[in-house]
Amino acid sequence: QVQLVESGGGSVQAGGSLRLSCAASGYTGCVGWFRQAPGKEREGVARILIGSGSTAYANDVTGRFTMSRDSAKNTVYLQMNSLKPEDTAMYYCAAARSGGICSLDASRFQFWGQGTQVTVSS
Repeated sequence: QVQLVESGGGSVQAGGSLRLSCAASGYTGCVGWFRQAPGKEREGVARILIGSGSTAYANDVTGRFTMSRDSAKNTVYLQMNSLKPEDTAMYYCAAARSGGICSLDASRFQFWGQGTQVTVSS
C-alpha cells in the first residue's frame, strides 16, 4: 500500500510562490500533482518518473511550475512560481498504477493523498 502525504499549501498573493511536498512511502514509479477547484473537474498539473526524473506539465503551468524529486527521501516537490488567482484549488499528490503510462490522466493513478489547499489572492 502506497501512502502519500502532502504539505506546503497556504495562501499567497498573485505573483508569489509556494512549494508543495509529497512524501511517497514505498513507491518509486510515476507521481503526479493534480488540482481541483470548487465546481470544476480534477485536472493534471505535473508528473514525474521518480527513477529518471522525467517530468511533464499541463500547458497552463509550463514555465511557472517545476516538479522535482529527492529519491533518497522518497519525496516529490512542486515549486509554484508566478502564482495566479486561477491556480487556487485543492492540490493532490497521486501515485500511478504499476505498468501504466505516466501521464496527466487521473484515471491512471491509483493512490491519492489527502490534499493541500492553495489559495492565491489578487
